[in-house]
Amino acid sequence: MSSEDQIRVVVSDDHPVVRQGLRSFLEAQGFAVVGEAADGAAAVRLVAETRPDVLLTDLVMPELDGIEAIRRVRGLGIPVGILVLTSFSGADQVIPAIQAGADGYLTKDRVVEDVVSAVRAAHAGETLLPRSVIMGIAQRVAAARDRTAERQPIEPLTPRELEVLRALTEGLSTPEICDQLFIAPNTLRTHVQNIMGKLRVHSKLEAVAFALRHRLVEPPRADERLY
Repeated sequence: MSSEDQIRVVVSDDHPVVRQGLRSFLEAQGFAVVGEAADGAAAVRLVAETRPDVLLTDLVMPELDGIEAIRRVRGLGIPVGILVLTSFSGADQVIPAIQAGADGYLTKDRVVEDVVSAVRAAHAGETLLPRSVIMGIAQRVAAARDRTAERQPIEPLTPRELEVLRALTEGLSTPEICDQLFIAPNTLRTHVQNIMGKLRVHSKLEAVAFALRHRLVEPPRADERLY
């Protein structure tokens, strides 16, 4: 694989052994690790400086934690996939990362098995959560938000964008949505970007949560929910 084709990754974790292990493993698999950060503030700086394709970050770090780092990275407006490294897989731990703009997560006990496919999927704009977990987390994100807050006006979604949003709330993958709506992946990505822009959110999961909270689409059937 040429350097032009390599997926560029920043690794952020406060444990040097973890960072070095991830760097060695990722580079052996053909990825380009363009920087390492020991805290959230350094991760934000590295993303701004190197503009990687994917940020792989821990949540518990000194100075600036992973949640705030994700929020600040999204504030940069740089198109980067963000994967969270966590020792927990429960919704309570993952929800804040999703609200901040993460695209998915990897549990640390499954990094070796899953990190290669996860980084590639994040680079391709995929959401890194099983369908059932997407739905459970989206429901909890929606429920966790202040229901008394006034809804800010948003730009209306087109009928096609509503179809895409409905498919996202059902937890369908990119290939499944493309097959269902008879559209190309690039067209789908354009629709998703437009939806996120109109809803003023930073990730597909945030868009799902927003849609459920404000009833832009009907919630999934009860038998499709995990929680």
